[in-house]
Amino acid sequence: MTVTPLSILDLAPVSAGCDAATALRNSIDLAQHAEQWGYRRYWLAEHHFVAVASSSPAVLIGQIAAATDHIHVGSAAVQIGHTTPIAVVESFGIIDALYPGRIDMGLGRSGQRRQEVATSPGQPQSPPRPWRDVDGLVIPPPFDPTPLMKSARIRAQGTVLAQPCARSADFAEQVAAIEAMLAGTYTADGHELHAVPGEHAQLTPWIFGSTRGQSAEVAGARGLPFVASYHITPGTALDAIAAYREAFRPSARLAEPYVVVSADVVVADDSATARHLASSYGRWVYSIRSGQGAIPYPDPDLCEPLPDDQADLVADRTATQFVGNPDEVADRLELLRRVTGADELVITSVTHRHADRLRSHELIAKRWGLTG
Repeated sequence: MTVTPLSILDLAPVSAGCDAATALRNSIDLAQHAEQWGYRRYWLAEHHFVAVASSSPAVLIGQIAAATDHIHVGSAAVQIGHTTPIAVVESFGIIDALYPGRIDMGLGRSGQRRQEVATSPGQPQSPPRPWRDVDGLVIPPPFDPTPLMKSARIRAQGTVLAQPCARSADFAEQVAAIEAMLAGTYTADGHELHAVPGEHAQLTPWIFGSTRGQSAEVAGARGLPFVASYHITPGTALDAIAAYREAFRPSARLAEPYVVVSADVVVADDSATARHLASSYGRWVYSIRSGQGAIPYPDPDLCEPLPDDQADLVADRTATQFVGNPDEVADRLELLRRVTGADELVITSVTHRHADRLRSHELIAKRWGLTG
């Protein structure tokens, strides 16, 4: 029986009472264990001005690649709306030159998306979707990020993440430029420009998306692998996957669509322990959704339940987190794989204590049938 590959998405979360240095050391430790347990990839998210330490994926990818032997290491994903194609190609080209064939270049358009929402006029709201059940998989109503993206805090972050007066380039154009630089065919104003390192690197762009929008369309049209974020946007992940498959055209990289789907999980030896470890998750997500940014991950032993109005704001995320013993979580992951048709699953498991996060990943790796 073929086991669907399982990978890890790590935010390098800073727990309450700890610091970024501890979070980074924990990430390296988890990556080393993940390699032993048989995970295929170890991906690092990019976040800024919040209590997670993965603010510069390329830097952390290099450190983790150096501390491991064969696991693929990559970004989930570089926010290319805040940077340039050449910066991405050169930074990943350096890592690939040192660890050839092991580096995954994940790309996301969140910087462009935030800029579009922040500067757009208000749009009439579509009728809210009801909660749905698709063959047993919970699909909540989509979360509307517009108020969050229009918040003063997000606007302030945007002014710091980009050069003054800069505007994010079109995502499709940026991806095309990255592929041309990797292929050695990039030109500007009639001049050939060559990325060193980067040109002819063993790098494939992985496109991350959450809706039936540009990211899914670009990934499909260019024949690139696509990662759908069920763990962040469970209400629209199926739409994104459908849009990708509809847009897919074979390329030199892929003859058929390749879909990775993410899930947020907490696994423990028994269900009650898992539920307790996950009990502070809603408060952490609320800190993000309310506009203050991710707080240090709360200790469940000290965490009060959210008031109803706050719980409602994060209900889509808490209802779609996979929490339980290894059998329970494996069953839900298999359901996610079946409903989405995923070729690969990537899981993130955030707990206050590092030992609990290690145990969560170890338990599901063994139950899933991974082999080191």
